[in-house]
Amino acid sequence: MMTTTEQKRAAKAFVAKWSGKGYEKGECQEFWNTLLRDVFGIAKPEEWIRYEIHVPTGFIDCYMPKTQVVIEQKGFEKGLDDRDAFKQAMMYVGAMSDATPVRFVITCNFKEFWIYDRHDPDLKPLKIKLADLPKEVRKMSFLTEVNEAPVRISHEVTVSKAAGKVVGLLYNALLKKFEERGLPVDEKARKSLNVFCVRTVFCAYAEDAGLFEKDQFVNYLRQFDAAALRDRMLQLFRMLNTAPEKRDPFERDDLKAFPFVSSALFEDMDISVPQFDDNIRTIILDKMSADFDWSEISPTIFGAIFESTLNPEIRHDEGMHYTTPENIHRVIDPLFLDDLKDELETIKKDATPKTRNRKLEDYQKKLGSLTFLDPACGSGNFLTETFVSLRRLENEAIALRQRGQSELDLDGTAIHVKIEQFHGIELQDFAVTVAMSALWIAESQMMTETQEILHKTLQFLPLKSYSHIRHENALRVDWESSLPEGKHFDYIMGNPPFIGAKMMSAVQKEDAVNVFGKIKLSNSLDYVVAWYFKAAEIMVGTDTHAAFVSTNSIAQGLQVAPIWSNLKSRYGAEIDFAWHTFIWDSEASEKAHVHVVIVGFNCSGKDEKMKFLFDVSQGKTEATHINGYLLDAVDVFIDSRSTPLCGAPEMFFGNMPNDGGNFILNESERDELLRREPGLQKFVKTYLGAEEFIKGKKRYCLWLKNASPNDIRSSPELRRRVENVRTLRLASSAAPTREKANIPHLFFFAPHPDSTYLLVPSTSSERRRYVPLGFFGTDVIASNANLIVPDAGMYHLGLMTSSVHMAWMRIVAGRLKSDYRYSANIVYNNFPWPKPTEEQMAIIEKTAQGILDARAKYPDSSLADLYDDTFMPSELRKAHEANDAAVLAAYGFDKKLSEMEIVAKLFEMYAKLTNK
Repeated sequence: MMTTTEQKRAAKAFVAKWSGKGYEKGECQEFWNTLLRDVFGIAKPEEWIRYEIHVPTGFIDCYMPKTQVVIEQKGFEKGLDDRDAFKQAMMYVGAMSDATPVRFVITCNFKEFWIYDRHDPDLKPLKIKLADLPKEVRKMSFLTEVNEAPVRISHEVTVSKAAGKVVGLLYNALLKKFEERGLPVDEKARKSLNVFCVRTVFCAYAEDAGLFEKDQFVNYLRQFDAAALRDRMLQLFRMLNTAPEKRDPFERDDLKAFPFVSSALFEDMDISVPQFDDNIRTIILDKMSADFDWSEISPTIFGAIFESTLNPEIRHDEGMHYTTPENIHRVIDPLFLDDLKDELETIKKDATPKTRNRKLEDYQKKLGSLTFLDPACGSGNFLTETFVSLRRLENEAIALRQRGQSELDLDGTAIHVKIEQFHGIELQDFAVTVAMSALWIAESQMMTETQEILHKTLQFLPLKSYSHIRHENALRVDWESSLPEGKHFDYIMGNPPFIGAKMMSAVQKEDAVNVFGKIKLSNSLDYVVAWYFKAAEIMVGTDTHAAFVSTNSIAQGLQVAPIWSNLKSRYGAEIDFAWHTFIWDSEASEKAHVHVVIVGFNCSGKDEKMKFLFDVSQGKTEATHINGYLLDAVDVFIDSRSTPLCGAPEMFFGNMPNDGGNFILNESERDELLRREPGLQKFVKTYLGAEEFIKGKKRYCLWLKNASPNDIRSSPELRRRVENVRTLRLASSAAPTREKANIPHLFFFAPHPDSTYLLVPSTSSERRRYVPLGFFGTDVIASNANLIVPDAGMYHLGLMTSSVHMAWMRIVAGRLKSDYRYSANIVYNNFPWPKPTEEQMAIIEKTAQGILDARAKYPDSSLADLYDDTFMPSELRKAHEANDAAVLAAYGFDKKLSEMEIVAKLFEMYAKLTNK
């Protein structure tokens, strides 16, 4: 059994051997045999893994029967982003017999491992780079340990979470002292506790990371009992803030032995900390110091955990709250990191050592010249992860220079990337302190890695004062004021607050509108939009590129036109890359799932950069031009339209009662009403909201359109309910509602037709490929949770339930979380209808009827059951596919077009129809 140290050492040797090479057919077996034998301790790997397994659809590259692993191996030059390798592997897996079970699928190109666990319903790959194997080797233990699953949480994440808990223990214990004395925990008290915890953590980290002598901090503290420990710690903090030449020569020797850290972290001594007890002493000396190794924390993650542990505004779940590095890299990789990595790979290929070394030095200087801004930086996780990523590239360059010229004697001056390159703006003052501390820790860790490369000790302390992370309201300050005059940021990035237009405070609304101005729908735009406009304003005519994580509503529905038409017309904004909607997880135990997009853009006036679209399911694709809907299509802005664009029948909202619930009945209420007054049967109608329609639930309403005054007066129940409605409407502050008090027996808005109508639910789950639609007669009242088309026929049903219309709806509709929000004025009225021949129209009418016939075969199933993609009956699926083919033919579209290509063509049609 290999120890962890032995395994990491073996993994480093494996990485060194295989970096930069790998031939799919010739070296696949050697690669995996070496990995299993040298890194995972399998003495006879040929008995563990089989190669070139024949199945009816081809050959499986590798199969491990004991751990149920299939491997699809690609060459070093092949990418894994397009998921083609995974699709190929799954084709082989589908052809395997039941006697050869498969749980894990790995796609590999000698430089990355993408691991898919088939027990994961989302089939989201765990990605491990070859270069990161030594620190991530635990994640791949499932290769040799039966019934193990990939470890998705790295060791440094586990340590960082544990660190958050320890800090929480200290904070709570100190907070309790205030409460015991009946002292107010005001802003000053909280700030004192926060500052004290930050300093204590830094000291604990410093002795574990080698900035102090081994155990220097804890050994000094152990000399004092609880009563004296508080004052001794404050005394130590003052010493860490005092340069050696200014220290009292008669001070205790063990205190003077501590190095000078900096005034930046320890200068403010005006803090109030309560006296300690034995519990607090134990937490500091044992739980925070002796029992914990702080050198292994991830500064990217720990900064956020630390902040959420101590910040009362976001504190919950013992500090378990952070943005995953994976999500951060979805922003920074396409924004700049991928290009920087490619540049280094190109330099590596230079055959002349002298030229290569010169290029490596120039490359380092370039890294050190770049400036970055996160204008909503929080605890600095984007800045910290970016710093770490750049320093790792630089360390790789330093290692290449050192190897490429043996007499080259590099030292600390060889490091060009500095934390001074990283700028941030943050509204919470404590988050600013945490962000700076996280960057210092990151700098220390990266310098340690550089020391290992150079085989010499570099000087880290004292910390340099760092004022580029500012405690400001980002929407009210000049972002470039921290730069020298005339200098611009190279990259702006981050995830500004996820606040929708309806959730913004009055102050936030005012700040946002002051940035983008009184444009169309300015009061209906999400908070993040202000960051786009603020960034674009300083980016015009520069080479600055930006990317923000944003609520997905900025690329859907009504917001697209005012946002992107103004960004383009004012600033010449062009989208460089975009991620389609995905869930932005905070990794909190109580996760608040936010559906987001990522948009990278520039305002340089140039259009030279390659454009890419990213999708969780489809991977990475090249694009010619990305529009505001994040499609590879022309710039089209779908505005609200009151009537259909192509002469289709009009669509209306369903019937809105505005009755305080007096006209709406559940099943038991209906039965009780009719038991008491059977004569009211003629006024009781089936009432369908979107949920009742899709899920088959039952509700009813009192529909009194044809009720006479005598009918109402003679019925105690009707009279009571109608009087309630009249009172409620009269009390309204809205004049239209008060006017409707004159007809209290009627729904507030009642477009219910006297004939059959087509019902479209306003909201439907994104998990359905097709939004279910249906025809109803006059006895069914559609609520305002639906839309209705009174004059629709079977042809209209066929068009609207087709994949063409669904593709249009998915792009231009708004969303409620991730659910579709169908609307008349945006989706339906702007939809470009085809011009079919009579024969094509007849075919569509027939296929639409086929859909209804297929549904009718399952009378006991709700539409939610029938339209679940996993369980959709084959007859219904085939009926929809036949209808899709008929509609595509009517448009003249190739049946092989992807959904995005279909929408791109519809946008072209829309542009011609509207002359836009």
